[in-house]
Amino acid sequence: MESGGSSRLSRRIAIVGIGETRYERRAARPLMALLLEAARAALADAGLAARDLDGIMAPGTSYAELHELARELGVRRQFFNAAGYNGGAAVASAPLLAALAIEAGLATAVLCVRGLAWGTERQGNVGQLHAEMPMKASFEIPFGWYPQIVYFAGMARRHMELYGTTEAQLGAIAVAFRRHAALSENALLRDRPLTLEQYLAEPYLAEPFRASDCCLVNDGAGAFVMTSVERARDLRQPPVTVLGVGAGVSEEGEYASLRSDYLATAAVHSAPRAFAMAGLEPGDVGFVTLYDNFTSMVIQQLEDMGFCGRGEGGPFVGGGRIALGGVLPVNPSGGQLAQAFMLSMNNVCESVRQLRGAAGPRQVRDAEVGLVAGYSGSEHATLLLGRG
Repeated sequence: MESGGSSRLSRRIAIVGIGETRYERRAARPLMALLLEAARAALADAGLAARDLDGIMAPGTSYAELHELARELGVRRQFFNAAGYNGGAAVASAPLLAALAIEAGLATAVLCVRGLAWGTERQGNVGQLHAEMPMKASFEIPFGWYPQIVYFAGMARRHMELYGTTEAQLGAIAVAFRRHAALSENALLRDRPLTLEQYLAEPYLAEPFRASDCCLVNDGAGAFVMTSVERARDLRQPPVTVLGVGAGVSEEGEYASLRSDYLATAAVHSAPRAFAMAGLEPGDVGFVTLYDNFTSMVIQQLEDMGFCGRGEGGPFVGGGRIALGGVLPVNPSGGQLAQAFMLSMNNVCESVRQLRGAAGPRQVRDAEVGLVAGYSGSEHATLLLGRG
């Protein structure tokens, strides 16, 4: 089952402003303060003011929080709005909804803002969300399949058994992203270099995963502003055009334990739709920013999005292919494994910087097209962005 159309958008849009807070293990400020800081930074980057906004998307917030955000920003007009939550797929799919709103005349300038305070709020409470789900509480947790790291470790082990993927190949991902983070001024693990030997020496947390296979837990926020391509040409920053967006949903529901294909992600639906909308193929992409909650998910998404065949992801990530300077750089800022866990918001901001040519020492050479992926269990989103 798929969602989102594959035809070209009749009204093209662009990302014209981005903003991020500092990423911290535990921030000394409430989440709303982080959201406001990121939103104001994105507006300033675009050369816009709050009075110019007539659309706000804030995944993960309640509508009460969204309206508090608008009020504190200084939005004093009727505006298109969307809160809601579809996890890590929400940010990457947001431009599709924004494009439809702009095309329908519901908005002209749309802010998307996403923040997390999980470093502060979830201390000692790992997995509580899943523990409250009746299906998991009844049929998974009693048998030891809990929490997140165990789910994904099982998927990684399955990939190893079927296709010969190795721990060293998982380690190659962790090492590459740590090297990228060393070049990012806003990466939590910037000063924590990692070699493959050090990776392999780490103890298991849930075999085959070690600590370096797992995403970070932190506080922070990011935001970006979207408007029509025509209006974008008159604004402060070089526009980054939305070329294609695809959203996909697994036909077999939320729970991986009930799926006939244990390894498939909904990227098998979202990526073809995004590429069809853009009129592009995987070979046209200069870099990708993937949803890397665990190292194995980098391999699974590369396979499901068509960058390599099923079972070929392990060898694909080796030999420096996904590192800066490689054939397909992945997560140039360090991603969620080494920069910060932001449910793909940091990856959108990094992709925009890359396509502006403003990524400094981690700039991907001749970057013209970038891909952002978002993932949330049964859902996946693919966003294709282009320079100018």
